Amino acid sequence: MRNSLILYNTLTRKKELFVPIQPPHVGLYVCGPTVYGDPHLGHARPAITFDLLFRYLTHLGYKVRYVRNITDVGHLENDADEGEDKIAQKARVEQLEPMEVAQYYCDRYHQFMDALNVKRPSIEPRASGHIIEQLQIVKEILDKGFAYEKNGSVYFDVEKYNQKHKYGTLSGRVLDDLLSTTRELEGQTEKRNSFDFALWKKASPTHIMRWPSPYSDGFPGWHLECTAMSTKYLGEQFDIHGGGMDLLFPHHECEIAQSVAAKGKTPARYWMHNNMITINGQKMGKSLGNFITLEEFFTGSHSMLTKAWSPMTIRFFILQAHYRSTVDFSNEALQAAEKGFNRLMDALQQMEKIKPASQSTFDVKEFKEKCYAALDDDLNSPVLIAHLFEGAKIINSAIAGKETFSKNDLEEFRQTMHLFSEDILGLKVESTAESSHPEVLDGVMNLLLSIRQQAKKAKDFATADKIRDELKQLGIELRDAKDKTEWEIKN
Repeated sequence: MRNSLILYNTLTRKKELFVPIQPPHVGLYVCGPTVYGDPHLGHARPAITFDLLFRYLTHLGYKVRYVRNITDVGHLENDADEGEDKIAQKARVEQLEPMEVAQYYCDRYHQFMDALNVKRPSIEPRASGHIIEQLQIVKEILDKGFAYEKNGSVYFDVEKYNQKHKYGTLSGRVLDDLLSTTRELEGQTEKRNSFDFALWKKASPTHIMRWPSPYSDGFPGWHLECTAMSTKYLGEQFDIHGGGMDLLFPHHECEIAQSVAAKGKTPARYWMHNNMITINGQKMGKSLGNFITLEEFFTGSHSMLTKAWSPMTIRFFILQAHYRSTVDFSNEALQAAEKGFNRLMDALQQMEKIKPASQSTFDVKEFKEKCYAALDDDLNSPVLIAHLFEGAKIINSAIAGKETFSKNDLEEFRQTMHLFSEDILGLKVESTAESSHPEVLDGVMNLLLSIRQQAKKAKDFATADKIRDELKQLGIELRDAKDKTEWEIKN
C-alpha cells in the first residue's frame, strides 16, 4: 500500500503525513447539508472535494467508512441559538410537515450529487434519528460540569471548559478576546456568556419539531448532532473530519469542545476544510441571497448565466482549483473549464487510435509517478489536471507519429490516464448524440464529408466552407489533414 499521502491539518496548521489510527481502516466524517432548499454551487464544492478524498483513499487500498450527515433539525436561522429552525420555517411557509420538507430536499440533493458523479457515503445518518444519542452526550457533559441548565435549555459553559482545556484550538480564537467583544448586558439572555452554545433548546409553544427530554420538550443544538453521529459510527476518535471553511467556527470548534468535555479527547486527528465559492469576491450562500442553484446551472435559467453548464463542466471547474483556495464564479471561468474538460475527454477517446511500436519514446512510469505525487501533496487536483493535459498532448503526438509506445507501455499509459481522470477525479464522458446513436451519426458525417470533398475537387469552395461553418455552429469541428478530414463534437 502506497503510504505517502500528505494532508493539510487545520488543527496543527501544517501539512502532515496521513497515518490512520487503525490501518487499513479509515474513518471519515463530513458535515452534510441542512435540507431546507435546493443545493447550490457552494454545496457542490465540499461534496466534490471529499468525494475526491474518498476515491483516492479507496484507490490506495484503505477500507474507508465515509459518514456524511443530513441536518434535518436544530439548525436555527442565525446559527446562534436564536430564531426559528430553518426546516420548520420552510414547512410553515409551505404548509407542510417539516419531514416532508427534509425528505424532498434530501432527495433533490441526492439527485444533483448523482449528476455530479459524487459517490454516496457509506452511512448517511439524519440528526432527527439520533436524539437518544444526543441526549446521552448532554448528560455526560452536564455530569462533567461543563454545561448548565436554564429554563429547560442546556448550554455549554465555554468559560468553565476553558479553565481546564483550551477553547479555540481549531480556529485560533482566544477566549479573552471573545469575552471583551461579545459579553452582553446581564439579563438580556439566559446564557451566562453570549458565546456559550445550546446543547438542548426548550421548544417554544409554536415550535413544531420537539422531543421529550429530562430538561424540557425541545430539540438538540446544531453542533451536538455531528458529535453524536460521528461518535456512534466512527468511535470517540477517528481519522478525518471534513467540511467547508465556513463551518470551522463555531461549528467544528464546538464539536471539539463537546467531545473533549464528554469523552476526554479530540474527535478527529486530521481536520480538512475546503474554501469557499465566491461571486465578485463574496461568499456564495443562501443567507446572502447570492447563490445559483445546481438546477439553474444545468438548465441555464439564472440571469447571471450565459448558457446551461453541464454537471461535468461544474465538477471540472471545481477540481481545477486546489480545495483550500477560493474559487470565483464567472461564465468565462466555466467556459474555460468546459473547453478543458472536452479536451481531456477527447484525448481519452483518441487514445484508441495509437498503435503500439517496438519501443517507447515517452517515460510512462515517470508520468504515472507525477500524477500520484500531485494527489499525495494535499490532493493537488490542479497539478494533476496539468499532468493529464500533458498526457493529452502526448496522445496527439503519438497519433501524429511523433511519439511511440511499446505494447506494455501503451497499456499502462492508457490505464493511467483513465485511472486518474475517471476513477479518481470522477470525470466521465457526458451523453451526447455521438454516444446515443454513434452508427447513425458516423453515417451522416461520412456522407457530409464525402459531399464536401467532392465540392472541393470541383473547386466549389463556397459549398465546402458552408458545410464546415454550419457544422461548427452545431458544435462539430472539422480538422483537415493531408489525406482526410477528422471531426469532433465540441459541445
